[in-house]
Amino acid sequence: MLRFLAAILLAFGGLMPGTASAEGVLPAFRLTSPDLTAGAPIRAAQVFNGFGCTGSNISPALSWSNPPAGTKSFALMVHDPDAPTGSGWWHWVVYNIPADVAALPARAGDPAAGLMPAGAVQAVTDFGAAGYGGPCPPAGDKPHRYFFRLHALKVEKLDLPATATAAFVGFNVNANSLGAAELMAVYARPATTAK
Repeated sequence: MLRFLAAILLAFGGLMPGTASAEGVLPAFRLTSPDLTAGAPIRAAQVFNGFGCTGSNISPALSWSNPPAGTKSFALMVHDPDAPTGSGWWHWVVYNIPADVAALPARAGDPAAGLMPAGAVQAVTDFGAAGYGGPCPPAGDKPHRYFFRLHALKVEKLDLPATATAAFVGFNVNANSLGAAELMAVYARPATTAK
């Protein structure tokens, strides 16, 4: 019966990661980090330094496994949907990560560090510059969610202008995505006390 089901799935567009195959269950596409714990508060090392926040603004180390078959490149999109802007806040956008790369080291989000893989492009975020910008929600606001989403793309390269906004990159990423692995962590800044 399992072989019959696998044959049907293959006939109608193939198997998705984490679904049954004739050999068993395929492992899911996963994104992990030694610097982030799913659902837990983000550490000061990854928090933005500016706008009243005093973190170290170090992008977290990330690694991934089991991308979908046919993956030709990756794109990383880091978004806070809880920012009071009406559209959230883009904190880190990277695309054209080669398909043979399975990790980014800590501090790779600093363009001056030179730690990105060859060919990878860091787009301009809502901070107005390329590279990683850590959490810095309004003081006293509810905890914000920070979604780190790594997309496996069916194209080797997104040919985008250097001025491409995060939303424009996201449109092209979603149009070419074979699947995404996600890690979500939270951060809240204490309310300031009046003096």
